[in-house]
Amino acid sequence: MKVLEATRPSQAPATSPPRRRTPRPRVAPLVGIVIAALVAEAVPRTGLIADGALPPLSSVLAELGRQTGDPALWEALGRTVRTWAVGLAIAVVAGVVAGVVIALVPVLRAITASTVEFLRPIPSVALIPAVILLFGTGFESGVVLIVYAGFWQVLVQVLYGVQDIDPVANDTARSYRFSVWGRVRHVIWPTTLPFVFTGVRLAASVALVLAITGELVIGTPGVGQLISVAQSSGATTEMFALVLVTGVLGVLVNIGFRYAERAVLGWHPSVRRSAGAR
Repeated sequence: MKVLEATRPSQAPATSPPRRRTPRPRVAPLVGIVIAALVAEAVPRTGLIADGALPPLSSVLAELGRQTGDPALWEALGRTVRTWAVGLAIAVVAGVVAGVVIALVPVLRAITASTVEFLRPIPSVALIPAVILLFGTGFESGVVLIVYAGFWQVLVQVLYGVQDIDPVANDTARSYRFSVWGRVRHVIWPTTLPFVFTGVRLAASVALVLAITGELVIGTPGVGQLISVAQSSGATTEMFALVLVTGVLGVLVNIGFRYAERAVLGWHPSVRRSAGAR
């Protein structure tokens, strides 16, 4: 029996060959843009849509080129960006501070849990009448809407990030008698930072939507107000050119925050995996 066992060939455990990551072609996004542009150019010329309701893309781009030479467009764009930036900055600071404080105090988290779950689903647009009554139709109204919506995005992500802290690391910091600030700096913040960036990216997109919405509905000066004026005056081509500006602005915001996330969190495994997959 021992002879049979000795002569039996040893079988190495079967291992599947490593999968090669298929790099995504860089031209794929460009193909999607070209297809969308062709559709936007062709559909208005087919007669499927009422004449003048949807101008061809070439006419919209020509109008956009004309408007880029108008200082009023850049002034309105600057006001929109200012409202977006101020509201987002306040929302991020308030969300991070409140999230860390609530997460560090279990009793406080238990007390505020129901309040957070009640207030978070309320859309900021529903608060527009109250905001107008309290702050009027100026710059402050847009900022308040952005702060309310962006705050919850950041707060919830910070709470998730604190929950994700390794208990061993937390207990080690306690055993070495780290102060509260030391625990926040060396244990909580490195773990929570990727969640914070996720919240900031979500809040940035929501903030831009609300900045434009506030200008459309409230009449706060900005690109949204120009869109509303163009729509009410029947300047359809000009309206769609301004809508295109808001779309480009949204893409730039998203790209900017993604690059910032990679630059700041290059040490984090999730960011490295994401970069490698690309």
